[in-house]
Amino acid sequence: MKALKASICVAVTALALSLSLGAPSYAGEDEASTLSQQMKELYRAGKYTEALPLAQKSLALREKEFGPDDVNVAMPLNDLGTIHYNLGQYAVAELLYKRSLAIREKTLGQDHAEVATVLNNLGELYRAEERYAEAEPLLKRSINDPEATVLMNNLADAYIHRHRYADAERLLKRSMAVTEKAFGPDHPDVAQALNNLAALYARQGRNADAERLFKRSVATFEKTLGPNHPDLADVLENLASLYKDQGRYADAKELFKRSMAIREKAGSPS
Repeated sequence: MKALKASICVAVTALALSLSLGAPSYAGEDEASTLSQQMKELYRAGKYTEALPLAQKSLALREKEFGPDDVNVAMPLNDLGTIHYNLGQYAVAELLYKRSLAIREKTLGQDHAEVATVLNNLGELYRAEERYAEAEPLLKRSINDPEATVLMNNLADAYIHRHRYADAERLLKRSMAVTEKAFGPDHPDVAQALNNLAALYARQGRNADAERLFKRSVATFEKTLGPNHPDLADVLENLASLYKDQGRYADAKELFKRSMAIREKAGSPS
């Protein structure tokens, strides 16, 4: 997952890899599948630099086996694009997402769930580049499931940047309710949802509400992902920015230092 900054705010997304989240089983798999599963483990741990060469090799093997425009190539294209995105290499990610999207739309149709995944990721990338007018229609197309919480978050962030705060708050509260119902209060997706809503409140100057939710998000990330995950760094940075804007410079400095240390350890961009 990668946070997108908007002033002091982030509305966070969990960019979707196409692989199973379950425990990997390498028996009977070909080399490309094994590489993809290993890459997935590294990605989930926030080790994007280490995951990159595995994703590149997996894609090359699939292209050699099936050709560059086969449906079996769409998944590794999306996955490689997601890793480049998390490394801040947006131009490369955009090309990979567009290739994946074109293949999936041609082979699976406009309304397939795997098409929605790539639409979300490409829309997310445009948000990162502040191309909000281009992001919004892609994100709207990607929401074809009332419980598609990641997609709700992404569209909410597009609304935030276009000053449609009531629409954004409605989506973020809906996303958080669905996530808590599905996973319970102690889950990384709940921490992400808390961060998203806090970001909106911070942008609106609702500082007490924002601080309360950022702190809950930090505590949940620490409990579920540990003290050194990149997603935690994003929330720490948001809370630090909130403190800085309130003149609480000592508190802000400590959180900025901690966020930077996590990013450096993970090899992810600030």
